[in-house]
Amino acid sequence: MNTQDLIRQQVTENAVVLYMKGTPTFPQCGFSAGAVQLLKNCSVSFAAVNVLADADIRQGIKEYANWPTIPQLYIKGEFVGGSDIMKELFATGELQKMLEGIAKE
Repeated sequence: MNTQDLIRQQVTENAVVLYMKGTPTFPQCGFSAGAVQLLKNCSVSFAAVNVLADADIRQGIKEYANWPTIPQLYIKGEFVGGSDIMKELFATGELQKMLEGIAKE
């Protein structure tokens, strides 16, 4: 399975996927930490992929979404955006609406 197929599988098999630097318990950058905190504030279960553990995934996810930065959030297979977009959506209540009906933590 190539990297693009693996990413496609990850975002379609999990309702919420966060590609991040580090892990939810030990984020390796402030943007990833902020993204994790927003999802925790929504009390939603999510899969996290540590891009620092796999260089192919780290580069591949940028190509998959045509988005240059990490973290990247996917909900129900759709690319949502990075940490700034997540913050804006959370502030307006849109992120919470997008996560409605997804399993809680």
